[in-house]
Amino acid sequence: MTEYKLLIGGNLVDGAETMPVINPATGEIFTHCPRANAEQLEMAIEAARAAFPDWAARTFDERSALIIALADALESDANGFARLLTQEQGKPLDHAFGEVMGAVYILRGFAAMRLDPRILQDGDGRRIIETRSPLGVVAAITPWNYPVILLMHKVGPALLAGNTVIAKPAPTTPLTTLRFARICQNLLPAGVVNVITDQNDLGHLLTQHRAVAKIAFTGSTATGKKVMSAAAATLKRVTLELGGNDAAIILDDVDPVAVARFVFEGAMVNSGQVCVAVKRAYVPRDLYDVFCQELVRLAGEQVVDDGLSQGVTLGPLQNRAQYERVRELIDDARSSGNIIAGGRHDLRPGYFIEPTIIRDVPEEARIVQEEQFGPVLPVLAYDSLDVVIAAINNSEFGLAGTVWSRDIERAEAVADRIDSGTVWINQHMAFDVRVPFRGSKQSGFGGELGQEGLEEYTQPKIISSVPLAPSPATQEVKI
Repeated sequence: MTEYKLLIGGNLVDGAETMPVINPATGEIFTHCPRANAEQLEMAIEAARAAFPDWAARTFDERSALIIALADALESDANGFARLLTQEQGKPLDHAFGEVMGAVYILRGFAAMRLDPRILQDGDGRRIIETRSPLGVVAAITPWNYPVILLMHKVGPALLAGNTVIAKPAPTTPLTTLRFARICQNLLPAGVVNVITDQNDLGHLLTQHRAVAKIAFTGSTATGKKVMSAAAATLKRVTLELGGNDAAIILDDVDPVAVARFVFEGAMVNSGQVCVAVKRAYVPRDLYDVFCQELVRLAGEQVVDDGLSQGVTLGPLQNRAQYERVRELIDDARSSGNIIAGGRHDLRPGYFIEPTIIRDVPEEARIVQEEQFGPVLPVLAYDSLDVVIAAINNSEFGLAGTVWSRDIERAEAVADRIDSGTVWINQHMAFDVRVPFRGSKQSGFGGELGQEGLEEYTQPKIISSVPLAPSPATQEVKI
């Protein structure tokens, strides 16, 4: 049996208590892990604070080499990480392996970046340079849907920029972060990365702490508001990647059968537990029936089971609270729309829900207006593209979306009218470590990935210089 430990100041230590970890495929406890208390959190913050000066003083090349070493170690243990990820999170094993390798890619991508001084002006006797310095201790707070790759979204740029880190994973998926802690303990100087696990009872202490300079948080909008409020007292830097209600707009020039497959995959990936999953689809009325029929066929092909079983395409939802919420939304939709595929959820022990397709549902239905975060897709027919765009933009969310069309210029024009941080055309979840990802409205604050994501972990400084003028007292007096 694997023994899990906290990482504090370079030491792997027991928690003050232990807490159970549930396998969502069974709904039963499959192991226990440490649970830190407030004193241990304080020790971790102090260790990170103490390690900061030396780490910040290292060159970019030195820090980059160690980040690459982390990536190499993660890759060499990818199979072990993937299996553990499936056990604690539920996703199919091949998807879990893909997440781990994506995390390796993120680390290596950031390791290749640099923060060189920028010359803003150099002429007419004036030189202006912008430099960037690390902030200090960064709190990296991660969710349960992608606990490995979203941790690297934060650890990679934070470390490269010269910060030290306190990582706090979601209490329902702590194990892969604790496994990563062992890699950090072997490769990094003591205190540069610390890992604390809790039952969501230490977050307020971490986000309010005066020694924490920045909070990088991925999670729900409701929790993001609490994080931002906690940061206000000391004006901490904050990056928030929050919820979304992302729409797919299908234009009238596509093959509905071909596009239905892409939209279905975008809705059901990770059992719909993705901030940028397709959460509602708008289809021209002339294509609507064929599109819905193809979604039904695709839903019927899915294998819903334990992610460790061969051939599984959809695993369970990650935790009981989310399972109950999605069940509630499906049951509510029965009275407002037609469930044409799935809808069943009492399939077996564990948190399983069939891929569910709902048609003929009104815009005001909860299943359309709220973020489901589950394997459910409401499909709406439309006659006016202007009405659809207005409905999409009426949401409090603005994370991402997709447009599907044979005419790229037309699709780009539609995309430009959508109020969200990212719009993909004829593709979905096309993330690239070199391209920034941001949300608008209540879907986020700040951004991750890209050079801009790296700069989020720094303090810019302007250095402006001119030649020293002669003192009036030393100038020659002419009579």
